[in-house]
Amino acid sequence: MENPKLERLQQEWLVEATISDMQNKMESGELTSQELVLMYLQRIAQLDKLGPRINSILEVNPDAVQIAAGLDAERKQKGSRGPLHGIPVLIKDNIDTHDKMHTSAGSLALADSVASMDSFVAKQLREAGAVILGKTNMTEWANFMADNMPSGYSSRGGQVLNPYGPGVFDVGGSSSGSGAAIASNFAAAAIGTETSGSILNPATQNSLVGIKPTVGLISRSGIIPISYSQDTAGPMTRTVQDAAILLSALTRQDADDPATSTNMELNDVDFKKFLKKDGLQGVRLGVARDVYFDHLNEEKLAVVENALKHVEECGAILSDVSIPSAKTKWSYDVLTYEFKTDLNAYLRKVDTSLPVHSLKELIEFNKKDPEKMLKHGQTVLEEAEATSGTLTELKYIQALEQDIYLSREQGIDYALKENKVEAIIFPQFFGASIGAKAGYPSITVPAGYTKDGEPVSITFTGTAYSEPTLIKLAYAFEQATRVRKAPVFKTVVETK
Repeated sequence: MENPKLERLQQEWLVEATISDMQNKMESGELTSQELVLMYLQRIAQLDKLGPRINSILEVNPDAVQIAAGLDAERKQKGSRGPLHGIPVLIKDNIDTHDKMHTSAGSLALADSVASMDSFVAKQLREAGAVILGKTNMTEWANFMADNMPSGYSSRGGQVLNPYGPGVFDVGGSSSGSGAAIASNFAAAAIGTETSGSILNPATQNSLVGIKPTVGLISRSGIIPISYSQDTAGPMTRTVQDAAILLSALTRQDADDPATSTNMELNDVDFKKFLKKDGLQGVRLGVARDVYFDHLNEEKLAVVENALKHVEECGAILSDVSIPSAKTKWSYDVLTYEFKTDLNAYLRKVDTSLPVHSLKELIEFNKKDPEKMLKHGQTVLEEAEATSGTLTELKYIQALEQDIYLSREQGIDYALKENKVEAIIFPQFFGASIGAKAGYPSITVPAGYTKDGEPVSITFTGTAYSEPTLIKLAYAFEQATRVRKAPVFKTVVETK
């Protein structure tokens, strides 16, 4: 960079800087939001599009520099709006923004789609003073397109790579770009979305903190859907504190999303107040070993066991818990049936100039250029289209009732009550499915790395609206271990 101050800050400070670090420098006058944006744009140009080519960013907000300048002027005249004032944030490409960017879910069918209004999430970010820096690449249609779709691939954006091992380690899906971008330090924080594992998985694989909230804590209005029974947006950050800051800005009731009416206690809550270093002291926690530990190889198992040892050293009381439904062969029938209904409702509202306005039209559009748009097929889309779209099928109703019962009464709630524990610890993201079907919250935290440098995590899961407890536990573990480290980029292309 030409500016020697920004060159120094980018090299010595920006990597791993927290939201609070950034606010301190902006409040003191040492740094502006506009300068922050410029440093992040430089990193994106060097490392995402050149250098190792992580390919996590689909497009940058062309107004970002000017938006940041306006927020700098507002800070001088009126003071800061709060902890997100002037902070550059990235959002997943299935979240509507009414600006000069597109919202496509990674599909070429919606490559020219510009939302007619902000999603509730985007609106909340703007009101909090965040700079929406750009849109992140993702697994196309949130990995609900084909059975063999690799994590992080989209026809519009190509393949996202894991910065800890580009082309070696799985990047995680479907919020792949959000995960890889924040691990690579292309913004302060990002928003991902999850239906079943799509925040927790990429957060694990990219050594991030990821919060999959209770369904209803964050509005889904203006987010391209899979299933309104399970969909939610959530923060992806480098620290628990940053995740708490981002979550605090997003939790509001929304008349356009009925699920938010179930949130009776956590509206306008400042989740930072649950950041307690002694949050594990005297807490009873369950460890879900049966089934879930079976997925770990020897090296990752050792990292997880060491993490559990640290949890105990922090004063927690651990016991193995049995989840009655752990061995259930879960189906995705609920998603198959709800996808057609929910996606058709979204596509009906996109601009009339676009080529698709229904799932059926999308499938036909993809067939016109299979080399570009059907590299991995569209079997999942076709399965969904084969349903009635009315949600009247007995198979759907039975699947929905079974998912709720087995994931809650014979799942997470059973394990919590029977064992008198406050939360359950899962290795990696392996409890994502049962938590997703229950609509319950989870938070994943970096726990270490394999010898080759692949990230490993543990995940805390609780009952509905237990985010305060989970944040307390995750923060105490993070502060006691501090294992996260930034990826090392071996190739950096300097441009003048």
